[in-house]
Amino acid sequence: QVQLVESGGGLVQPGGSLRLSCAASGSIYRDDYMVWYRQAPGKQRELVAGISRVSSTVYADSVKGRFTISRDNAKNTVYLQMNSLKPEDTAVYSCNAGPAVAIPVYSWGQGTQVTVSS
Repeated sequence: QVQLVESGGGLVQPGGSLRLSCAASGSIYRDDYMVWYRQAPGKQRELVAGISRVSSTVYADSVKGRFTISRDNAKNTVYLQMNSLKPEDTAVYSCNAGPAVAIPVYSWGQGTQVTVSS
């Protein structure tokens, strides 16, 4: 089965940066979109960013201009570069894939915790 393993989270101060990685196995990149979602306590999981196999991207309005999604097909890995982090970015970040950004088809893993605090 497809496996997705996230890494790179941590504790940073407001204005800081983090780079998340998601190593994928199997034929996950056969799906049109690779995506990053996040979930904060008491809130529903929400889309952060997505990237298609033809390199088109989509971002949540809340992260546009601050986050950048990219992928390395040779390493079967997708990344999320997060700059100018805000406390409201605090959440567990998880990756997935699917035919559209709103249709993740694989089981969710543990994700990686991002905490933005002074």
